[in-house]
Order: sequence, then structure tokens, then C-alpha cells
Amino acid sequence: MIQSGLLSILLLGFTLGIKHATEPDHVIAVSTIASQTKRLSRSSLAGIFWGLGHTAILLLIGIIVISFGQHISGSIALSLELIVGMMLVYLGLSGLKSDKAINVVAIKYFHKKSFLIGGIHGLAGSAALVIMTTAQAQNSREAFLFMLIFGVGTIFGMLLFTTILGLPFLLSSRQKKLSINITRVASIISIVYGVYYMIEVGRNFFI
Repeated sequence: MIQSGLLSILLLGFTLGIKHATEPDHVIAVSTIASQTKRLSRSSLAGIFWGLGHTAILLLIGIIVISFGQHISGSIALSLELIVGMMLVYLGLSGLKSDKAINVVAIKYFHKKSFLIGGIHGLAGSAALVIMTTAQAQNSREAFLFMLIFGVGTIFGMLLFTTILGLPFLLSSRQKKLSINITRVASIISIVYGVYYMIEVGRNFFI
């Protein structure tokens, strides 16, 4: 039977995971992928694969860092955040170049791309998760369970929001011009936010 204290930690981890999935850089990144598919199932799968990539990297880095009693330095954490900003700009530019929905041949690449994006976000968020985990968990077992359930919450949250995000792209799929315009708007938002993100990270380097 799970102790009440551990159960509270797991519930907290699951809730925080769902909340984590809704962070602007996460939602914007996945929306650029969802905008390129006109099937709701693929949009949902983008969220699942993003969550799997995010969770896999967080668990890997978290376990290594906590097991060896190390920490991720501020400069490394900021460098990883900078990569996220660059990725958002890249995704936006790629979206502007693509006026077609993802075809059958590209589905496998589509899933890998979602997984990779989730992994990059996981790297950038690993420092914060390690700090949060050590603050909540009393031993290595609790730390692992907290990170695992945090990841499950993230997958669930991203599945939910990519499904919602996929609706306008699905509804506009029969109107090519509208569909292209929505995709371009999503891409431009990704570029603008990516530039803003990098500027903010750059400012923190000098604080």
C-alpha cells in the first residue's frame, strides 16, 4: 500500500506534469507540428511522442544527476534554454516553408520529430526538475517515482492540449487558403516567441 505521504508526492508530481505541459514554449513548439497535419489522431500522437521524448530525457538526466549527488550549473541550464529558443525559430521557419499536410511517407519522421523536440525541452527543463525533485523526495526511490509520475502527467497534459490544438487545423483542412494562413500564423508566433526567448536567456547570462 502506498503511504499517504508518498501518494501526496505522486499526486503533486502528476499535477505539476500536466501544468508543465502547458508552458508557452512547449505548446508553441508542438502547435507548429500539429499545424502540418490535418488529422486529429496525428495531432494527438504529436503530443504523446513529445511527452515520451521529454520524459525519457528528464528521467535519464535526473537519475544520473541525483544518483551522483551533482547539480546542473546555471550556465549549462541557460545554454540548454538557448537551444530551445533556436529550435522554436527553426520550427517556425520550417512551418512557413511547408504548405502541405504531412503525408503517409512522412508519418514516421513526424513522430521522431515530435520525440526529438520533447527531448530538447526535457534537457532544458532538467535542472529545474532536479531541484524540484530533491525538494519533494526524501530518498532515491521517491525521487524516481516523482520524476516518473511527473513525466506521465506531462504526457497526459500534452496529449490533451495537442488534441485541442489540432481542432482548428482539422476544421480548416478543407479550405486550403485558410489552412495555409493558420499554419503561417502558428509559424510566425513560434519565430517571434523563439527570438524573445533567446533574448531573455541572453539577458540572464549577464545577471
